[in-house]
Amino acid sequence: MRQIITHFTDNDLYTFSCQYYIMQQYPRAEVEYTFFDRNKTCYPQGFGELVQEQINYMQNVVITDEEIDFMTNKCVWLPLWYFTFLRGYRFNPAEVSVTQDAEGHLDITIRGKWFSTIMWEMPILSCISELIHTLNGDMEKYDIEAERQKVVEKSKKIFSNGLVLGDMGTRRRFSYDHQKMVLETMTETYRSQQWPGVFTGTSNVYLAMELGLKPLGTLSHQIISFEENVSGVFECNYMVMKKFSDVYDGNNGIYLYDCFGDDLFFKNLSKRMAMMYSGLRVDSGNEEEQTEKIIEKYKSLGIDPKSKQVVYSNGLDIDRCIEIHKFCTGKVMDSYGVGTNLMCDINDVRPSNIVIKLTKGRITEVREWHNCIKLSCDKGKTLGNQDKCKYILGLIDGE
Repeated sequence: MRQIITHFTDNDLYTFSCQYYIMQQYPRAEVEYTFFDRNKTCYPQGFGELVQEQINYMQNVVITDEEIDFMTNKCVWLPLWYFTFLRGYRFNPAEVSVTQDAEGHLDITIRGKWFSTIMWEMPILSCISELIHTLNGDMEKYDIEAERQKVVEKSKKIFSNGLVLGDMGTRRRFSYDHQKMVLETMTETYRSQQWPGVFTGTSNVYLAMELGLKPLGTLSHQIISFEENVSGVFECNYMVMKKFSDVYDGNNGIYLYDCFGDDLFFKNLSKRMAMMYSGLRVDSGNEEEQTEKIIEKYKSLGIDPKSKQVVYSNGLDIDRCIEIHKFCTGKVMDSYGVGTNLMCDINDVRPSNIVIKLTKGRITEVREWHNCIKLSCDKGKTLGNQDKCKYILGLIDGE
């Protein structure tokens, strides 16, 4: 099978921003990641070997001068010495274990130093997604001109309805080529005339460079999941907000708040932290209900909600984005991160529903391991050790 990932920055921006954060806060930390398939897919026999082949290819993928120049210019919050580190970084296939059971289910574990293993999430997920579409024969019925026209119409719908929207679809894309086509077509449509909406860019750093787009991303759930074992469930959001701000000297961006549900976060959100971040990301729960909670909390802190950005990213399609936008008008500065509905909305193709999540961690190589979990505001997104999930939920509910 041909090599799928050939560019070092064919990865999401939050991978790099989180990696630098980890190097500053937890340089000796070790972690374990686990692959989850929410569709419980039975992959064809031998699929695990194809995934392993792609993982082995990654050791030869290195960053180029062009990629470093782009990130240096666009990611000014990252110091120059960090790019020296990236020059020397090499993917280590020994960090990844891939097995497949008799029924075809995949078991993938990534284990090692946190600052190193964090780089694997996006490449592995995008490879699995593209591989299964290839083996299913989806590529053979792919009509690029029909799909391109669909993207044109979808783009017009996005921009004419005033949506402020960017791509977050690398991990479950149909293919690299399709993602590039979608972004090219969206860019051409957006630049063809004046629209009330805004195309904000893409989370994929390499494609942002290739197409002259803004790279998007701040942090991921894993940072909060890990911190829970350091600071406790009641303080972990506050401590991450503070530490992230310390690392990036106020270039904080958007905070992803739902790792342990919304109530816990809002009860402990201080005015200082609320003012330091430009906004919040809604990645689970009902969007209208979450928006009302956000507005109520900002008002209680004496902050005008209309001055804050709220990014919605919970598996949305464009019609749902438009509904939320109508609800938000005049209340908050709403924007949208759409993934699968942009990058795998192909006729007669079932998208993957796969994630890689942090499931264990320790702050140094001589400390004990702890389970890391993610609770979310959606039960279907609760992942990790079930005994710990129940224990933490009991603590929160009995608070």
